Amino acid sequence: MANLLFARFGARGQIAILSNFSNAPSAILSLQHLERDATNAENTAKLSPLLIPRTVSYDAGTNPPRRGVNPNMADKGGRRRRSSSILQVYHEPPEPIEQLSDQSALPNLNANWVNAKGAWTIHFVLIVALKILYDIIPGVSQETSWTLTNITYMFGSYIMFHHVRGVPFEFNGGAYDNLNMWEQIDDGAQYTPAKKFLLSVPIALFLLSTHYTHYDLAYFTINFLAVLAVIIPKLPFSHRMRVGLFSGVPED
Repeated sequence: MANLLFARFGARGQIAILSNFSNAPSAILSLQHLERDATNAENTAKLSPLLIPRTVSYDAGTNPPRRGVNPNMADKGGRRRRSSSILQVYHEPPEPIEQLSDQSALPNLNANWVNAKGAWTIHFVLIVALKILYDIIPGVSQETSWTLTNITYMFGSYIMFHHVRGVPFEFNGGAYDNLNMWEQIDDGAQYTPAKKFLLSVPIALFLLSTHYTHYDLAYFTINFLAVLAVIIPKLPFSHRMRVGLFSGVPED
């Protein structure tokens, strides 16, 4: 028989017809191709739709962009993890030119007073006044009086120099709203005479409190933690550093 007619149904209902023995090899290849397509179609139908986005990665950094299988993405360890929002530590960015112009337009009355006459003396006056106040309270021992004096001064110093930001005056259009008083003093310069004095006063008061509490471990721990909370924000590495609990980094 010169011409032999072969018909076979593929997976998709297609018919391959062989009309000549000379075309048999190519026809057989065509039939094998249909069988392979049917097999691939069956295997693809069994794939989970959640498997593809986990295992296929897209690298846009290559030229041309490359797409391939990433075995590390199949497990939870290879996926991108979200950072915790319990504790956020960030630094304030530098001010733009417009804000720097507003800062230099007028003197900063909120921070320049630390270099005025009598500004350093007021610290000693406050410490003595606090000590006398706690001494006249009945039932307060000398150890407790010195510890309370130290804690009160440290707490007030932290609130005044490191917690409150901005300027309580409306003369500069909010040019210092993102800076606390310590960062405003001497235009942010480190180890100026005023900052050295403000750094040495808490240390001296801590040493006095430790001495007059007779180096008791409980009093020493309390006084040490109090001075530590005031000294660390004054160090250069803490300049413009912000630490927030349960709060994200501000957008502006």
